Amino acid sequence: MTNDETRVVETQIIKDSNTKRSLIKICEDLQERGYNPTKQIVAYLVSGDPGYISSYKECRNRMLEFKREDILELMLESYIS
Repeated sequence: MTNDETRVVETQIIKDSNTKRSLIKICEDLQERGYNPTKQIVAYLVSGDPGYISSYKECRNRMLEFKREDILELMLESYIS
């Protein structure tokens, strides 16, 4: 393949990878502060209330960059595959 050939990139794979990386980093940051990231994220996903996510290191704002439905879909696909 030469450099001037067009490449097809699966954008959903990139989006999922970015979401997963962000969620992992959010979990690490919450754990660093002594929080239980699983409980905070589940409470947010179920209720829709971002107040369940700590604002430590912008975790809440970073979480709000993604649709809750997309996060749930990614988690379910990862769980059942």
